[in-house]
Amino acid sequence: MLTGIFVGIDVAKATLDVAVTDRPAQTFAQDEAGLRALVQYLHPLRPALIVLEATGGYETAAVSALALAALPVAVVNPRQVRDFARALGILAKTDTLDAHVLLRFATQVQPVPRSLPDDLHADLRALVARRAQLIEMRTAEHNRMATARRTLHRGLRQHIAWLDRRIKDTNDDIGRLIAASPLWRTRDQLLQTTPGIGRQTSARLLVSLPELGMLTGKQIAALVGVAPLNQDSGMRRGRRTTWGGRAPVRAALYMATLVATRHNPSIKAFYRRLRDAGKPPKVALVAAMRKLLTMLNAMLKHQRSWSPA
Repeated sequence: MLTGIFVGIDVAKATLDVAVTDRPAQTFAQDEAGLRALVQYLHPLRPALIVLEATGGYETAAVSALALAALPVAVVNPRQVRDFARALGILAKTDTLDAHVLLRFATQVQPVPRSLPDDLHADLRALVARRAQLIEMRTAEHNRMATARRTLHRGLRQHIAWLDRRIKDTNDDIGRLIAASPLWRTRDQLLQTTPGIGRQTSARLLVSLPELGMLTGKQIAALVGVAPLNQDSGMRRGRRTTWGGRAPVRAALYMATLVATRHNPSIKAFYRRLRDAGKPPKVALVAAMRKLLTMLNAMLKHQRSWSPA
């Protein structure tokens, strides 16, 4: 168990509310000067742990500044923190109050700090995220074509063609970055030997699931959010459900599993066996996702290509 000074930081678009053990709360601007002042404030305190919530990217600059200053920082799931707050009977929500909840979370739960990704990893993560944004925009434009008046079709087609080119360029950039790293190149080649895993799914796993190959099958399934969780109480045996985990990984794994149920003999047979046993399609598919994930985890752990066995 860690001891000493703990810090909770509530992140907003323009401000950072900071709660520190046995000290009054402080507020810093979410800009270069504010981040510099935050580091200057926290560094002499030598905190044992600093905790922030994942806020869709608003936390990135603060996490980078703290990590570059060699301060131990952990980014946690917001739902986990809200559940923690409700367990404490804290139902109100303000920036200062949230910072104090994060301080108590840091003190009592003590999540593991994560090291700052290097520039190469940060670039790859940014490219993978950008590709997802471009695909979302292209899908929206295709959907508009179905209901837009004919006078708009030419502009929509031009925009879709532009998005197609940007997606291709981004795919090429992702491929070049992966090829530039011997470790990524090896892991990428192993992953893509698996029927159902293409280069985009492989890139998503490299970026968003660096723990792949370093944990047990149960641990990696729980981390991603495809492990069934018990819902039992007394004599009641509730329905097992999956929740939490890393949504971008689950989304990529879902699409990969759909392909694998048709073209990967191991996953296809497993999925068919569950369906023949009466399992609903969604239940069988989630189970197939978990099986595919544990297979990939074992492949990277033992540095072996995929095989039907």
